[in-house]
Amino acid sequence: MGIPVRLAMTILWPSFLTAVLAEGLFFSLFDPREALTAGAQELLSPLAVYSIGFFFFWTICALASMLTQYLANAPGPHQPPF
Repeated sequence: MGIPVRLAMTILWPSFLTAVLAEGLFFSLFDPREALTAGAQELLSPLAVYSIGFFFFWTICALASMLTQYLANAPGPHQPPF
């Protein structure tokens, strides 16, 4: 496995697992059917809201994982820049 694939997996897999937990916690507190209704007409189906929410949480968690990966591998004052 090449370095870019390995780097992507070290970022995407933990962020996926964290997004699963975040979505479970968030949607156990908030019901999308109550939050996204405009009068008597639903704007989105609950499945669409769950899907959008999951990808939102996954994006946020992936950004946090990328920042962690960058900070863990950034050269410090005691390390050479290569």
